[in-house]
Amino acid sequence: MTKLAIFDVDFTLTSRETLMEFYIFMVKKDPKLIVYAPFSIISAFLFVIGLFTAKKAKENFISFINGISEEKMKCLTAEFYEKRMCKILYRDGLDTMKKLKNKGCKIYLISASAEFYLKELYRIEYVDRIIGTIFSIKNGKHYNKIAGKNCKGEEKVRRLMESLKKDGLEVDFKNSYMFSDSLADLPLFNIVGNPYLINHKKSNPYNIKVLNWK
Repeated sequence: MTKLAIFDVDFTLTSRETLMEFYIFMVKKDPKLIVYAPFSIISAFLFVIGLFTAKKAKENFISFINGISEEKMKCLTAEFYEKRMCKILYRDGLDTMKKLKNKGCKIYLISASAEFYLKELYRIEYVDRIIGTIFSIKNGKHYNKIAGKNCKGEEKVRRLMESLKKDGLEVDFKNSYMFSDSLADLPLFNIVGNPYLINHKKSNPYNIKVLNWK
């Protein structure tokens, strides 16, 4: 049976929130995109006070990608990885990936962040599968509408099981691992025998072991 080592991405493998990093990168490429900032801030505020769902807030925030061609986006995300994303990865996270890969685990990254730029993390040689929130592509262009559901909470488990079924993998969950900075990933924590919280400072009622990564 296959053993998995599952990793969240934002604040688990990275020291910063990747969507915000991608937006900053895009603004530096095209300063006109700064016009989206007030709209994004308002969307985030409406989410915090409960007037927007996480899905709606995310769709509004990422509206700066509307109309970008698939070809251009591939170039942008490659540059984003090289100039920003690779520089915010925790060394301890990468070392843990390597260690568990060498022990025979398959490395899965499952995140609520956008899959179209997370795919650049396949550059990490240990990574076997990346699952993220999927945004729509129409007529060869990217848009801010989420295709399906925001990849968070129970949806992460559903997407994982869907991927495993597609790949024909039978998993030994008792001897598998899950790493995340947040108890929002409790549904994934609950299916593995080795759950770990990363740099977690808040309440930990489930007594999940906390690791401090840099």
